[in-house]
Amino acid sequence: METRNPRRWWILIVLCLSGLVLLVDGMALTIAVPRITADLHATAQDTQWIIDSYILVFAGLLLTSGGLGDRFGRRRVMMIGLLLFGAASLAAMFAANPGELIAIRVLMGIGGALIMPSTLSILITVFDDAERPKAMAAWTSVAMLGLVGSPVLGGVLIDHFSWHAIFFINIPVVALALLAGRTLMPESKGPRRKADPLGAVLSAAGMTALVWWIIGIPAHGFFGGGAFGGGSAISLAVAVLALGGFVVWEHVTPAPMVPLALFKQRNFSGGSVSLALLEVGNGGLLLVLTQYLQFVLGYSPVKAGLSFVPLAVTALVGNAAGAKLIAKTGHRVPVLAGMLVMAASFGLLTTVSASTGFAVPALFAVEGALGLLGLGAGLAMPAAVSALMGTIPPEQAGVGSALNDTIGQAGSALGVAILGSLLASGFARHLPAGTPAAARGSIAGALAAAHGDGALVHAARQAFTTSMSTTFTVGAIGVLAAALLATLVMRDAKPKPEATPAPEQERELVA
Repeated sequence: METRNPRRWWILIVLCLSGLVLLVDGMALTIAVPRITADLHATAQDTQWIIDSYILVFAGLLLTSGGLGDRFGRRRVMMIGLLLFGAASLAAMFAANPGELIAIRVLMGIGGALIMPSTLSILITVFDDAERPKAMAAWTSVAMLGLVGSPVLGGVLIDHFSWHAIFFINIPVVALALLAGRTLMPESKGPRRKADPLGAVLSAAGMTALVWWIIGIPAHGFFGGGAFGGGSAISLAVAVLALGGFVVWEHVTPAPMVPLALFKQRNFSGGSVSLALLEVGNGGLLLVLTQYLQFVLGYSPVKAGLSFVPLAVTALVGNAAGAKLIAKTGHRVPVLAGMLVMAASFGLLTTVSASTGFAVPALFAVEGALGLLGLGAGLAMPAAVSALMGTIPPEQAGVGSALNDTIGQAGSALGVAILGSLLASGFARHLPAGTPAAARGSIAGALAAAHGDGALVHAARQAFTTSMSTTFTVGAIGVLAAALLATLVMRDAKPKPEATPAPEQERELVA
């Protein structure tokens, strides 16, 4: 008997659009950082918080929003998130100073936290084990296309209008996702359970404090900073106490918000930790490369965006190959193969120089490495996510996918902090003695302080590139560690040939 939702592939399009809007915003903003810094007269700390305020709120609310989706309806929560994200994007077009933009990014983070867990949780309730790898591959392919398309589109808007216009590209995508979600997508909920307000408060407080501590590491060190500053021992202590209390409470309460028993599943625990390590390696890669392309090679925003085309093209190839490989071998082989290819791309990026560009044979130093990165990610990511999401019961899909997203976000934030700290300290260390203090903080500051001094410009570009090579070496080590962990912990689980009926308690109401 056919138990699959006849609209499932249309539903996938809605889910892809909903996830795409988050990626489009993030990548376009990365491309716009140099223009935003100049136009708003933003300090280095302002720029950091324009980026990190979103991450802080997003990571802190993921578990809570996943639980809300299971309780009140995943489609409903996703639609609310889309409305909030779209409204904040509209407001961002009119931001006139760093403070306004940071506040708007906080609202966008709340909207993103409501969107992200719902997309994956709806996907695993709509697609069975046999079709889920294909759906995951399609979902990842759209993300890769957005990865390339959004910087290019953002660059065109910046060149012809203003950086404010990059937020405009979110609005039509949100509008289309809202319309399609309202007409095509079924509502789904988990079984009615008691609320867990204490668990929600502890998880939000703990994750917010943890990410706040992580993003302050480059500026303050692991235990420095003021009492309320990122990177301080107090922030870390709050994170440890709140998250520790959360784990204890979830074990004793009769109605836990998060099913911690999921970590007893080898594919869930191994996949989650592997993805976290991957994000540690990948966390700062795109931001670092964007700075390299624009500040070192002097690329325009459009040209910098076009440099990522090889990544998207090879990711599509990897997704297609990975879906077939999963069907034949299970999840572990494509995860391992993809991670090894990604590690090779990091290794190749350690060879770039201050003069690397599109010219052959230097082509393979940046574009070749990005092509390898896309191929590896296309192989590994859908397989890893499919493996761990396949262990989550449909009635707990929202909070289960949120738990995975939270682990990934924590890894990404930690990667940005560690790699950003390595990049900043290495840059200052490799500058010649006697370089002005204003030029030691960042390459943007060095170029601004040069005032036409060719020697300082050359020294800054060389120092940045040398430090970047060290950063990518650490990234490669992190990816290799993830590959080893995946091999040891994960177990192959080939997709079932027949559709699995949804549990009786999983209630789906077609809107």
